[in-house]
Amino acid sequence: MRRHEFEIVVDRALDSLPAWVIDEIDNLVVVVEDEPPPDQEDLLGIYEGIALNEREDYSGVLPDRIVIYRRPHLELGLGGEDLEREIRKTVLHELAHHLGIGDERLEELGWG
Repeated sequence: MRRHEFEIVVDRALDSLPAWVIDEIDNLVVVVEDEPPPDQEDLLGIYEGIALNEREDYSGVLPDRIVIYRRPHLELGLGGEDLEREIRKTVLHELAHHLGIGDERLEELGWG
């Protein structure tokens, strides 16, 4: 899957979010990068920021970031709808961190 196609899948995952989630998102950007950092080659995505439930005196800061890594997703060997589901799961997982949802709850939701 080419980068542009991958970005479209990420955008579709974001577009499918329910209104209550969209209403909660605050000061966040989502980007696609091809490669994770060298010491984290298997990382599918990462949330960089301060979760909503941990913010205090939060003003004048750069946006939080969700980075979705393309190459590790492609290396899973999935195709078509399976790959799209995995990308969506990664987007939801990282977005859940922004919302302040912990790993235990993510497992319960199937987003772990």
